[in-house]
Amino acid sequence: MRVLITGGAGFIGSHLCDLFLDRGHEVVAMDNLITGSLRNIVHLQTHPRFSFINHDVTLPIYLDGPVDAILHMASLPSPVDYLEMPIKTLKVGALGTYYTLGLAKAKGARFLLASTSEVYGDPLVHPQPETYWGNVNPVGPRGVYDESKRFAEALVMAYHRTHGIPTRIARIFNTYGPRMRIDDGRVVPNFISQALRGEPLTVYNDGSHTRSFCYVGDLIDGLYRLLFSDEVMPVNLGNPQEITILDFAKTVLEVTGSTSEIRFVTPTDERTKDDPHTRRPDVTKAKTVLGWEAKVTLRDGLRLTVEWFRQRLAEMGKAG
Repeated sequence: MRVLITGGAGFIGSHLCDLFLDRGHEVVAMDNLITGSLRNIVHLQTHPRFSFINHDVTLPIYLDGPVDAILHMASLPSPVDYLEMPIKTLKVGALGTYYTLGLAKAKGARFLLASTSEVYGDPLVHPQPETYWGNVNPVGPRGVYDESKRFAEALVMAYHRTHGIPTRIARIFNTYGPRMRIDDGRVVPNFISQALRGEPLTVYNDGSHTRSFCYVGDLIDGLYRLLFSDEVMPVNLGNPQEITILDFAKTVLEVTGSTSEIRFVTPTDERTKDDPHTRRPDVTKAKTVLGWEAKVTLRDGLRLTVEWFRQRLAEMGKAG
C-alpha cells in the first residue's frame, strides 16, 4: 500500500511511519513542522519507500500517484500549542480534515482520523465508553481543540455516509514515549525533564486528578489494526490503568532515580481551565473488534521514555 500520514514528523506520526515501513508499505509523510521535527524522521530520509512533503494541511492537498490509505494525525494536541495558536488548532481540525477527506475521495483511499479523548471533555461518566457524548465547554480555552476534533468526527461520518468512504475514527487517550517534545507542556515530558534536571516536579493543586497513560508502541499497533478493520464508528485506544497525577509523579521519580521534590502549585494561567478531573478509557470495543489492548506496563514504558529524554537533554546540553 501507499500511505499518506499527515503530521508524519510528529511524535505519534513518526512512529506510524516506522510501523508502516516495517510492514512493507510505502509511506508519504506530510508535515509543516510547526510542532513536528525532522529529527523524528531523519533515520528514514534514505529509505527507498519513504518520502516527506513539507505542507500545511489547512491548504488544499495535491498528491501525484495512487494513495491507498490516509491517516490524518496532524494536530496541535498540547495545551501549550493550542492556547498559543487557537485559530490554527481549529483550522487543522476542520480544514485539515476536509482537505484530507477530499483527497481520500479523489484517490479512493481508506481514511483514519486521529481523534482524542478530549471529545469527552470533563466527563460525567467514568470510564468513558464510545457511546458517551461528553461534557465539553465549547467557549472555554480548551474548546478550540475539543470542538475541532468533535467537528472532525462529524465531518468524517458525513463523508462516509454521503460518499461511502471507508473511514475510521480513533479516540486516542494520553499517549507517551520517545520523540515527545521536551517543551510539550503536558505532564509526561514536564515530569521527566524536571526529574532529570533535578528540578521540583510541579503538581497542580493536590494531584488528585487522574490519567491513564498508553505507551506509543501499543497505540500505533491499535491504529494499524483499526485502519484495516471494518469498524466505522469511533474506537477508544488507550490504557485503562488509571493513576493520580501525584502517584504518577512519584513513579517518575522512582524510574529516573531522581531526588527532586514534589511541589504543589496552583495554576495561574488558562492551561488547566476545564481540565478533566478523570480520564480512563473503556476499551471493551477495541478488545472485541480489534483484538487489541495495551500491553506495555507504565514502568516499562517510562524506562524507555526516560532513556530517550536523557539522551535528548544531553544533546541539548552539548549544543547549548
